[in-house]
Amino acid sequence: MNAPISPLSSALQQMQTMATQAAGGAGNVASGSVVPESGAASAGSFADALKSSLDNISSSQMKAGKEAQAFEIGAPNVSLNDVMVDSQKANVGFQFGLQVRNKLVSAYNDIMNISV
Repeated sequence: MNAPISPLSSALQQMQTMATQAAGGAGNVASGSVVPESGAASAGSFADALKSSLDNISSSQMKAGKEAQAFEIGAPNVSLNDVMVDSQKANVGFQFGLQVRNKLVSAYNDIMNISV
């Protein structure tokens, strides 16, 4: 049982990809100073990353729902294991998105409570 678990390694790879995308939009982070690559500093990159993440969560939920429905009607190429794994992937993705939303709302509230 030393083989890596595929969903966990896939999730880790996705997080690393998102981290490199975020670091790539911020400029030179390795030297300790953040230097924007252009004057605009990629204003829509966070919004694009957030939308992409929400789209991925939505698509995994839709895939899990379709697979569960296919299993219920007795499709021969759908196993219960696949249905349960995809359902759990969708649930973990949703919980992750929910926690990100909670952190964003908390950060927004903190910023709004700062007196200037």
